[in-house]
Formats: sequence, C-alpha cells, structure tokens
Amino acid sequence: MAALQCLFAVDLRPGSQENHLAWLVEDNPLPIGAVDFAQDLVEGVRESLTELDALIFKYAPAWPVSQLPVVDRNVIRIALFELLHHRETPRKSVVNEAVELAKLFGSESSARFVNGVLGSVMVDLDSGTLTLEQPVREGR
Repeated sequence: MAALQCLFAVDLRPGSQENHLAWLVEDNPLPIGAVDFAQDLVEGVRESLTELDALIFKYAPAWPVSQLPVVDRNVIRIALFELLHHRETPRKSVVNEAVELAKLFGSESSARFVNGVLGSVMVDLDSGTLTLEQPVREGR
C-alpha cells in the first residue's frame, strides 16, 4: 500500500525528487521491514519503468499506458516488478495483493482489469513464453 501511494504521487509529479515514502512513513509509521520492502518496490518500479510499461502495453494493448487510471497503472507496475524481480514471492500472492489494492484504491472495474492483465502475464510466465530478458538487478 505504501509503495502504491508513493508511486501514485510520483506519477502525478514526474520530475519531483521528493522522497514520498519518508513523508508517508512520518504520518503513518510502518515496521522497518515494511519500509525497506516498500522502498525496494518504489525504486525497482522507477528503475524498470520502460520494461514494465512495455509489458503493460503488450498485455493491455487496447489501453495506452499513459491513459490508464493512475492507480491501475501503478498497481500493475508493482505486481509486474514483483513477478519478474522477486521470484521468491509466490505468484498467486502477488496477483491477489494487486487485486486487493485495485479494489481498495481503484474504480469499480479496476480489480477486474488488473486481474485480467496479470492473469495473462501469469499464463505466459507459466508457459515460458514470457521470461526475464534482462538479468535480475543486484540484490533482487
């Protein structure tokens, strides 16, 4: 949730160098492990934006990434980053968490859309059609 809120803020103010996680944690203290995990997700998504958006385009071609609702776009980005770079996290857990975030923060149709996109990604991951083209970043 913290990572989504940070990425939402970054998406609305793309050039900002502000540390959104710091002010978020200041208002709503989180356990250290949760802060570290959220920071990893935020940094990872920001560093992998081109790769992640290309995947969104591939699996939701009718929707230009820039025209997706900000919540949906960032929920999918986070889930894709986790699926590709946090292989120790169970895939179904990643999808379930993404759908729950979409239900909480998105529109009435967000959860269904997020589930559909990630479901297609899962099929290709399971079949080996989608593989990580670049090596996993250090520490991931």
